[in-house]
Amino acid sequence: MNDTTKDDIRRAVAEVLDVDAASISDSADLIGHGMDSIRMMKLAGEWRRTGAAVTFRALAEQPTVEHWHALLTATAVAGPRTQPAGRPGEQRRTVDASAAFDLTPVQRAYWIGRREGMALGGVGCHAYLELDGDAVSPDRLETAVRRILGRHDMLRARFLDDGRQMILEKSPWNGLVVHDFTGADDVDRSLADLRSRLSHRVLDVATGEVFDVQLSLLPGGRTRIHVNIDLLVADVASIEIVLADLARAYRDPEDLPPAPAYGFAQYLQDYRASCGALSNPDSPLATARAYWRGRLDRLPLSGPKLPLAVPPEQITRPVFSRRGFRVGARDWERVTARARRLGLTPAMVLATAYAEVLGAWSEEQHFLLNVPLFDRQPLDPAVHDMVADFTSLVLLAVDLRQPAPFAQRVKDLQRQIQQNVSHAQYSTLNVLQDLRRANGGRRVGAPVVFACNLHSAFVRPEVRAELGEWTGMLSQTPQVWLDHQVYTVDGAVLLAWDAVDELFPDGLMDDMLRSYEGLLNRLAAEDDAWSRPAAVR
Repeated sequence: MNDTTKDDIRRAVAEVLDVDAASISDSADLIGHGMDSIRMMKLAGEWRRTGAAVTFRALAEQPTVEHWHALLTATAVAGPRTQPAGRPGEQRRTVDASAAFDLTPVQRAYWIGRREGMALGGVGCHAYLELDGDAVSPDRLETAVRRILGRHDMLRARFLDDGRQMILEKSPWNGLVVHDFTGADDVDRSLADLRSRLSHRVLDVATGEVFDVQLSLLPGGRTRIHVNIDLLVADVASIEIVLADLARAYRDPEDLPPAPAYGFAQYLQDYRASCGALSNPDSPLATARAYWRGRLDRLPLSGPKLPLAVPPEQITRPVFSRRGFRVGARDWERVTARARRLGLTPAMVLATAYAEVLGAWSEEQHFLLNVPLFDRQPLDPAVHDMVADFTSLVLLAVDLRQPAPFAQRVKDLQRQIQQNVSHAQYSTLNVLQDLRRANGGRRVGAPVVFACNLHSAFVRPEVRAELGEWTGMLSQTPQVWLDHQVYTVDGAVLLAWDAVDELFPDGLMDDMLRSYEGLLNRLAAEDDAWSRPAAVR
């Protein structure tokens, strides 16, 4: 990419940030314009596809147009890549799309964790959503569901007893279940009972039951769509795609694009090739393993030690509940503006505030957070619109043992997450196994999660227009205590906690959430809240 100009870089940056390229100067800190880790990873991947030997870590060290220009014009050029590189001269190995293929490390953890009898197991890792609209047609909705089942092969995935997955030619979905509550004596009670049943389902993934849509008919022509999707087959960005395609097919079934020729099995093969082999010490995979093994003596062994009502091993069928709040658009703009002036990403501001609240109730001030990354690699043009679980997990070591100004705490965690994300090729499950062995077999784990999706509207405007407003959601994950999820809605930010209430003393989660909300309100309102240690009340 020796012929790349600063204007080329500026235009690429402006496109991912959705800003005017003219507003970006050569020396401006791009974080101040809204750049973050996920967008940098996307740019790094796109530039590698065109032949540049550039990494996310190199981009993150100094996020400016002039620095990135120096990187891109100095790196070795291998020519545009039409396929991912493995060993030198290696050609892409095409997989049989009809054959069974291995699970990802995250999928395997979800699959094992759903087994009965395991501590905090016996539940599917799945998401349940509700869309409240008017006069949704059952026939049109069923047709739309069948169209998206045909388009996205992972919505027809079956999970085998040997720990592999395969794509079925046809989904076993039996058709749209319609609940007619138009004459119900107590509509709210009927809907609540239905929500309780559907939101805690364990889908039969062994037969290919990974996705379901049902419809409730309500008085006055109102409707509610109930969506269940197993997270074995879809990450948060994929659910966004599913909902968008469902709305598009509902509006016009013939408008839905054909199924992509590139599937998840091929993606995983190409991704493994791009990571290289552990036997090659210079491969990304071997480099990542060396990085994590070099940090083992500095990693805490577990998540925050929160007060518990019962030991986790006594809960073999956890029930999750959701609580949360919104930061309004105006307050969120104040938070992001202050963050960007300090060179901080809004996602890491939230992660740090969350960590401070966890620390206020934790017996230990040095603990692990589990951070999902939704970082589908651009190995093929079709990847952008694929539905699959591209999730990888990265550990974040939170150290609150010494007081520090809030902004400094964010900066430290931001630097760490950038380094850790750069070495995500070595799975977090492997890291935890290494950590356990390095500590004489002691129990290790990271059951507290921070999952942030600030990059797009989870439920797009066209979905809301066709199918209804997003009014409810619950997710559940085996072996997780508390899962904090972040979404944007009309410029505001929805902050949701999905927790196993039985695990904690009564009122604990509510008290912690109120403290979190109060901290974010102070960060929105007070400049000096950033320059002093966080006051968690």
